[in-house]
Amino acid sequence: MEAFHYLRLMANQLQFENSPYLKQHAHNPVDWMPWGPEALKKAKDENKLIIVSIGYSACHWCHVMERESFENSAIAQTMNKFFVSIKIDREERPDIDQVYMLAVQLMTNAGGWPLNCICLPDGRPIYGGTYFKPHDWQNILLQIAQMWEEKPEVAFEYAEKLNNGIQRAEKLPIHSIPDQYSREDLLEIVTPWTETFDKKEGGYQKAPKFPLPNNWLFFLKYGVLSDDKEILNHVHFTLKKIGSGGIYDQIGGGFARYSVDHYWHIPHFEKMLYDNGQLLSLYAEAYQQNRDPFYKRIIEETIAWAEREMLASNHGFYSALDADSDGVEGKYYAFSKAEFDSVLGKDAGLFSQYFNITESGNWEEEQTNIPICAINADQLAAKVNMSADEWAEFLKDSKKKLYDFREKRVRPGLDHKQLTSWNALFLKGLVDAYTSLDNIHFLELALNNAQFICNELIQNNGQLLHQPKDKNRAIAGFLDDYAFTVEAFIVLYEATFDFNWLTKARQLADKAIVLFYDGSQKTFYYTSSEAEQLIARKSEIMDNVIPSSLSTMTRQLKRLGLLFDDENYIAISDQLLANVFPQIKTYGSAYSNWAILLLEERYGINEIALTGNKAMAFKHELDQYYIPNKIVLGGTEENLPLLKHRVGKETKAYLCKNRTCSLPQDSIKALINYI
Repeated sequence: MEAFHYLRLMANQLQFENSPYLKQHAHNPVDWMPWGPEALKKAKDENKLIIVSIGYSACHWCHVMERESFENSAIAQTMNKFFVSIKIDREERPDIDQVYMLAVQLMTNAGGWPLNCICLPDGRPIYGGTYFKPHDWQNILLQIAQMWEEKPEVAFEYAEKLNNGIQRAEKLPIHSIPDQYSREDLLEIVTPWTETFDKKEGGYQKAPKFPLPNNWLFFLKYGVLSDDKEILNHVHFTLKKIGSGGIYDQIGGGFARYSVDHYWHIPHFEKMLYDNGQLLSLYAEAYQQNRDPFYKRIIEETIAWAEREMLASNHGFYSALDADSDGVEGKYYAFSKAEFDSVLGKDAGLFSQYFNITESGNWEEEQTNIPICAINADQLAAKVNMSADEWAEFLKDSKKKLYDFREKRVRPGLDHKQLTSWNALFLKGLVDAYTSLDNIHFLELALNNAQFICNELIQNNGQLLHQPKDKNRAIAGFLDDYAFTVEAFIVLYEATFDFNWLTKARQLADKAIVLFYDGSQKTFYYTSSEAEQLIARKSEIMDNVIPSSLSTMTRQLKRLGLLFDDENYIAISDQLLANVFPQIKTYGSAYSNWAILLLEERYGINEIALTGNKAMAFKHELDQYYIPNKIVLGGTEENLPLLKHRVGKETKAYLCKNRTCSLPQDSIKALINYI
């Protein structure tokens, strides 16, 4: 009891935080403070430089720097004496991370986490980087502290120059809207982009390899719409390679963030909700286009993992699982050949072949294996004279045995934050999985999660929170929280024809326009006009591992504009695309969601209205076809312009495009033929 009491007394202010990442630093000898008025006032009152240190709970190198530097008493003494040290969870405050990440990128031409920035007492950065070795970190701190004491004017001069660069960065000129976008416009983007394809291992010719779901979603849609078989084949090859590699948890389901090699083999083991939500959507669309049972298994196993390990009792999903367990990266996921043999008995030989398990090991650590498969591994079914269904059950039972064995180990740490944007991405993944696989359980999970967003994240004033309110604070929603929730609610409407979800989507979009849109600059900012003012207010333009908030909101405004026949939504969307359009061809991969919008502009969006008593039956039939550029609406109510005067007892299907509608069709087959 005495030891516990001593530890509690010695803990810094992070002990009172809700974020698991911040709590991990509560017993460091560094006098960490959370971001807030108290820390910023302390820096100004004491005229001390600020250390802004940003990371997240599943970040391996964040843990390494903590262990090496922040638990080092000599380094902590330097930090406490000369600086006010602020620790930030980047997932809790992406707005702060965005500004200081840009600063570090301008200073070093690189970025990443942990992110460490040294700032003036007013928050303007003067020095920064990512991971520092202990000796280097101590030297930098002492040199900057000396400079601040002896030549503060140098720091002020540099801060001013850097701040000007931050203010200018990522500001786009306002361009005129083209009459139309051409096929050549798309080819100028696609041609250099496809030259980076890795024809041997899938994905791109580089390592580490990130899944980048939105990139492959673009190419899936483009391949179908442009009838480009070569690109389409590369998309499916890439998805098979990702789903067969170690980046996919072959035993428990779900995807890690990236693989460290060219082969999708050895993952960086952290599992993030946002990756898995987007990959669900990607594999669901791929399954609609090419009904490969491999995709179906990936979808089902990933949802089973999320429901088992990431779902809270309030129906919200947690954020992430750490890369490390028991202090070792990947320890929870690896197997020796002896363990495989003991768990699977007489079947061990077959599944050692299936999962590439060897005596010497297939990883850097001796006699250690990460289960991976060949993309044609399921052909082993023929070797043991099993049908596809028999093999699926046999494989499922064997994976269950291996999972149960693995569960006896120390599990990776769980980050229990529930972030609005990431829940919305996973919600959309669930709806897309339901649409493709017609599994009602996926829809039930989605509806429960949507209700969680409504109950805990949408406030009485209609504004979103970034995460559920805790005892310390309520963090206002950012543009990505609004954009991804709008997107998820639109697809939920399309799956159910429950107009309530479309109403909520429109209400949130209207709030976003009020809070984030700047009519003079023709852009949405990432932070609300009512939020805390940082050293800069930025727009998030480029798509990354997650599509940008700006591209997502732009795409969803176009869809809402078509659904509600609202010219204001369409005008905003058209202008934003025109502003970004010249950038897309410079680096397609970083503008993939914008490229999807461009694709929809070039080929148009099929507005499909299904009306009458059997509208939902028509919808299920329509879901058997892959139409990459569509919105679907319907039911028995005349609640949208396109449904006016078209709703009756008889079930009909209408196709509208570019303000022109077809005659009513009596079957989905007739509608597909018309398309």
